[in-house]
This record gives sequence, C-alpha cells and structure tokens, in this order.
Amino acid sequence: MSRAQVLKKLSGLILASKRAEPLRVGIDGIDAAGKTSLANELAVYLRQAGCEVICASIDGFHNPKQIRYQRGQSSPQGYYYDSFNYELIRECLLKPLEPGGSRKYRLSAFDFKTDSEIRVEEAVAAENQVLLFEGVFLFRPELYPYWDFKIFVEIDFQTSLKRALKRDLALFGDQEAIIKRYQEKYIPGQQIYLEAVQPRSKADVIVVNHDLMEPQISVRQK
Repeated sequence: MSRAQVLKKLSGLILASKRAEPLRVGIDGIDAAGKTSLANELAVYLRQAGCEVICASIDGFHNPKQIRYQRGQSSPQGYYYDSFNYELIRECLLKPLEPGGSRKYRLSAFDFKTDSEIRVEEAVAAENQVLLFEGVFLFRPELYPYWDFKIFVEIDFQTSLKRALKRDLALFGDQEAIIKRYQEKYIPGQQIYLEAVQPRSKADVIVVNHDLMEPQISVRQK
C-alpha cells in the first residue's frame, strides 16, 4: 500500500470508532519510528472528513531533570521509568476527554528544553473531537486504559538509529554523541518497555514503517 492508502485506511478506522464523546488515539512506537509525522498526516485526513483534531505529544509532559536523571543521565532504566509525568497526561488530557469528562484540556505542561513548567491556556473539546497523542511508552499501565484507539508504529532499532543520526544532529551536536546516547540509553530503555509491556500485542493497528513511502498496515481482528 502507498502511504496515502495507509493514511486513508487509518483515518477510516478512526472515524468508524467515533462516538458521541471525544476519541483518544494513542500513537506509540520506539524513537524515530515516525509517530509525529503519522499523527500530523492523519490530522489532515481527519479534518478533511469534518473532524476537529487535537494533536499532542508526550514531549510536553517530561519530568524535571532532577527526576529524569536521578538514576544517571545515560540510564536506560531512568529513560523508561522516570522520563515522563503520566499523572499530568491523565489529568491534562486523557481524563477530561473520557466519557462524562469535563472536556477542558491542556496540550502540554512542561518544557524539557528549559526544564520548567509551562502554563498552556485551557481549551474545551468538541463532542466530535479526535485526540491524536503520539510518543514513546504510551501503552504502559499508567496510560493504556485511557486509549480508545491504539496505533503502534513499528521499526527496528537499526532503522531508529539511522534516522536519529539525521533527526537529532542539532540536539546532540554530532553523530558520535547520538550513537552513544542511543546505544547506552534509548535502545536499552525501549527494550525494557517492549519486553515488559508487549505493546505490539495491545495495538488495534500496527503500522510497519521501515519504508516511509510504502508502510505496511495490520489491523487486529476483534
């Protein structure tokens, strides 16, 4: 299938899951799987179909450095266990958008670049709103019960590192630093998640995204 066909298929599945309340879609996957691009492209298709869309990322809900690095800056355990504030994700987005929720939400709460809280204006979701929330570790127990529709974007670690060497160059400064960080922290941290949670088995849809122009899609039969 072409990428356009996959996006059309995915948007159709999301629209078929719609109900009278906002729909919360979790887009999970390892680093550099293509989650952000997929969410942004899906948003276009859904808006064309008449849906109002909220796009958000786990990157807006980091813990402060004091918590993130308490096991060491390069710790894979720290990456998995300490990186994000799951309570804030629930309180700011997932609970307000649940059936019977207030529908009053905030898109983010923390800026990891400045290591400081941010005050984002509260908004009110419409009944037909679709939340596209992308990020790592989304199907872990703290968040899993809150997703109405779950997408897992799958790539291997070799592809992840290859993409990161281009994507993360400005963040880390040089390719050696990227390789070191991924081999010491990000890949082992993701392995903890994959082994402990088995996110692939929890997804409603799996998008195999090694080939960005021709991804493969697998829909779980219910």
